[in-house]
Amino acid sequence: MATGDRRQTIPLRAVTAATNPGASLAFRNPPPLTLYIHVPWCVRKCPYCDFNSHALTSAGESLPESEYLAALLADLESALPQVWGRRVDSIFIGGGTPSLLSGEGVDRLLADCRSRLPVLPGAEITLEANPGTVDAGKFAEFRAAGVNRLSLGIQTFDDTHLQSLGRIHDRRQALQAIEFAARHFENFNLDLMYGLPEQTLAQVTADLDIALSFTPPHLSYYQLTIEAHTAFAVAPPPLPDADCCADMQDAIEQRLADAGYTHYETSAFAQAGRQCRHNLNYWQFGDYLGIGAGAHSKLTCHDRVVRQARWKHPEDYLRQVSAGTPLQTSFDVAPADLPGEFMINALRLLDGFDPLLYEQRTALPLLGIETALRRAEIAGLLERDFRRIAPSDKGRRFLNRLLEGFLPER
Repeated sequence: MATGDRRQTIPLRAVTAATNPGASLAFRNPPPLTLYIHVPWCVRKCPYCDFNSHALTSAGESLPESEYLAALLADLESALPQVWGRRVDSIFIGGGTPSLLSGEGVDRLLADCRSRLPVLPGAEITLEANPGTVDAGKFAEFRAAGVNRLSLGIQTFDDTHLQSLGRIHDRRQALQAIEFAARHFENFNLDLMYGLPEQTLAQVTADLDIALSFTPPHLSYYQLTIEAHTAFAVAPPPLPDADCCADMQDAIEQRLADAGYTHYETSAFAQAGRQCRHNLNYWQFGDYLGIGAGAHSKLTCHDRVVRQARWKHPEDYLRQVSAGTPLQTSFDVAPADLPGEFMINALRLLDGFDPLLYEQRTALPLLGIETALRRAEIAGLLERDFRRIAPSDKGRRFLNRLLEGFLPER
């Protein structure tokens, strides 16, 4: 789920708990279902990255593709009873660096998925790619395999900043990768970052101008933050101050608005009709089945919402799948936690959500959060009418503060 922004997201563990045995839910219909597939290997671990990614142990080492694809298939087959008969609206292959897979491997993977799940014809199928691991031939193979949306981890076009971020590609490779992507994919996304070590506003503007010269259908623009358990957390680099980052964010939003992009989610910008359907399902609190090392699932049953996580380390995952036990954790979400979980996702959307969606996705009455809604409205963080509930301009700037009002007290 790398195109999702981590900057202003309260960790899920803060809002999940064991099931309240006295509570009862009744879902009339399950929400849309998507499939996430995690590929956990990278050539090198970036110092800012807190995703479940693991560097290949030696130069030139290739990932165990055949073994891992077999494990993904076994994982998927073990999960089929939980989603039997449900249509899959999109597939997202994330990581790690999925572009380390061969074109033949991606073709095998998608064929295995389609033969076991009713994937929507014309479904959005995204693959994340690192500019340092691809060439025109490989992009052509991914497209032929059925991938119809590519997400490129560019981050920046400045070689000095790319080195400070530990990226394996340089400016030349980034530009070349975008050219290849535009040649083979009608729909593609560029991941960019701002607030980089010693970055200036002028450098952010330069990055943005280069990106827009390719007219990408979608842009994800994240602020670099220092996450726990990363190399940057141990040795933090000098980052621009909060005021400078705010100026960068304002400049990005204005420049993209002037270029005709819709700012539809905290860090996501799209041309008309090019919003990421897979990520929209997350933000609208839809269901998703996650397979692969460390992948997470959220599945709605008739009377409960279930969350699951696969074994995180690749070696553990391969061993546990072989033993028939791919799940490391599985629990029912307490009904008291559903309002917070819904809001953490839905309030990332700048247009907010229809009040009816809340009741459909949580099986809870909107009246149950009326006090929290009113407080947020009084604080100027929220706007609402009978058609939508959405963060205000202030709420978008102070999203964590807005979301905290909907979390259960512990």
